[in-house]
Amino acid sequence: MPTLRSVSPTRTNINFTRPALYPRQLEAIYSDQRYSVIEASTKSGKTVGCMVWLTEQAWLGKTGHEFWWIAPILEQARIVFRRLKRGLSAGSFTTNESDPSITLANGAVLRFKGADNPDSLYGEDVHAAVIDEATRVKEDAWFAVRSTLTATRGKVRIIGNVKGRRNWAYRLARRAEAGEQDMHYARITAYDAIQAGVLAQQEIDDARSQLPEHVFRELYEAEPSDDEGNPFGIAAIRDCLEPLHTTCKPACWGWDLARANDWTWGIALCDHGAVCRSERWNQSQFSHLDSSADTSSSHPEYWEVTLRKIRDLTGRTPAAVDSTGPGGPIDQALNSEHRTIEGFVFSSKSKQLLMEGLAVAIQQHHVHFPDGVLQLELEAFEYQYTATGVRYGAPEGMHDDGVCALALAWWKFSQVDRLRALELLLTTPVRVRQTGALVGGKNGVSRWDNPLALDSQS
Repeated sequence: MPTLRSVSPTRTNINFTRPALYPRQLEAIYSDQRYSVIEASTKSGKTVGCMVWLTEQAWLGKTGHEFWWIAPILEQARIVFRRLKRGLSAGSFTTNESDPSITLANGAVLRFKGADNPDSLYGEDVHAAVIDEATRVKEDAWFAVRSTLTATRGKVRIIGNVKGRRNWAYRLARRAEAGEQDMHYARITAYDAIQAGVLAQQEIDDARSQLPEHVFRELYEAEPSDDEGNPFGIAAIRDCLEPLHTTCKPACWGWDLARANDWTWGIALCDHGAVCRSERWNQSQFSHLDSSADTSSSHPEYWEVTLRKIRDLTGRTPAAVDSTGPGGPIDQALNSEHRTIEGFVFSSKSKQLLMEGLAVAIQQHHVHFPDGVLQLELEAFEYQYTATGVRYGAPEGMHDDGVCALALAWWKFSQVDRLRALELLLTTPVRVRQTGALVGGKNGVSRWDNPLALDSQS
């Protein structure tokens, strides 16, 4: 890749030519964001692409700068070490075989490490890193690697095949996919690699015929299998996807209120049981509000903004509003103006009942919603059995604001639907048709007695 040219006795120019990468590789790996999480098919070029990226970062570094490649175990890291030695130009580097590392001509060091002992990863200042096969790397190792990037504000590329949903790499990928700040998400499938000429269609067809479906989807399509911890069912969630019903009027709203680091999210359902409005914001979108003094709660003015926005968006439409903790005053202020707004206090039991109601609606395809962040939250949502019952919530580090808003909207929609059915029943005229002869009466006039009427003479 590099060539060396001596321009003076004390100075050497390094000309680095980046090897050709196909467009999906380039877009995924050479993102401007600090964190890039790449879920990719096996043999799609993710490893080669990141080898190029990390080496390029090292050539741009200085003497003593560290650049790490971390794999689940050291032997896997050694594979990349050997491949990189073969790719570098002779004379442009030296190696250490016992502690696998490559020192480039500019003095920067590429170091290759295993993640099986996370404690061994602490201490160094690292300028860029790649975590390979991240779904098979311990989460503690990620914590350690992240700490080494703190002083340098170094970039990291987190790559690997998909392996279920209950791992830190999957959760981080969902955060990146949802658009969190300074994070980039990319997905490279076998079909991208086929289009680029990296893989052959025949090989993919053979793998499909030989492997179980869920294994093939993970390895070649970068689609995680269902770990059976999702209360809604992944297939059912995807069956309920529909574009936003923007032309419909809201029949009801569900509002989940958030503290400073979460999202306030409102979801409206139309008469079809489909999402027709979706509004979300958090405190970071209001730059004039500074919560740096206390990140555990929101700036008082934020609640004023939230109250005003909810009032304007909801109007007199029936709504269910989270009234847990700081949401209580919001609920009370809204309810004082419009009796159509009902508060909902989240507890372990009430949340379980709320989510079970939403699960039934999704599995029976009674509710519909668009793809995007809401779908990601629904698919990541999980339940766990505990000593006190079933706990529903988002995995650690993720949000469930959209799930809660949708569940509240469905809860209110069910109430509105029942009230409409009762109103229809009570307002529909009823005709009583009598086919037999009337009996009784006086002076030869037939009379029909109401069997429910009380006869004082009987």
